[in-house]
Amino acid sequence: MPRARLTPLSVTEAAAALIDEIGFENLSMGLVAERLGVKTPALYKHVTSQADLAHRIAVLAMAEFADAIRDAIQGRAGSEALAAGAQAMRTYVREHPGRYAAGDAASRATGPDDPIIPAVERVVASWAAMLRGYHLDSRQEIHALRMLRSALHGFSTLEAAGGFQYAPSVDDSFTWMVNFLDRGLRDITTGSAPAS
Repeated sequence: MPRARLTPLSVTEAAAALIDEIGFENLSMGLVAERLGVKTPALYKHVTSQADLAHRIAVLAMAEFADAIRDAIQGRAGSEALAAGAQAMRTYVREHPGRYAAGDAASRATGPDDPIIPAVERVVASWAAMLRGYHLDSRQEIHALRMLRSALHGFSTLEAAGGFQYAPSVDDSFTWMVNFLDRGLRDITTGSAPAS
């Protein structure tokens, strides 16, 4: 069977699939080359370095992550959008722990034309759409976005790393947390919590 022709995208996708299996911290050009059935120097025709490859994986991950949230919340608002978007994040982290870690670690822009910028903007836009049904004002929205990211990132990455070993059900804890966040967001909207 002839070997598939490599491209920057095919190398990136293969590396992303690999790190979902072995962890982002174990990414190496040698392992990617082995996965693709080529010698390591062949990869450097398509990516300039391991850092370049990690950055490309981050761009891929952020675009996929934004799409997952967008698709989950489409046609939903308020509590339903929050629950669906939160579950989409949890599922993405559980199914793609390596590429999610790459997106988190390698998503700093290298310049104004870096493709990571629109990818991260799409993630933020998906989160903002998730919150739209709460009718937060602009002063509240940034706090809400940071709170959601912190809570859901923390829960999802801890779960993916096997950090929840005790009863009750992790699903029950996740639902409890999302309901707690929803109540807080609704309280802000009705004016029972401070805006700043």
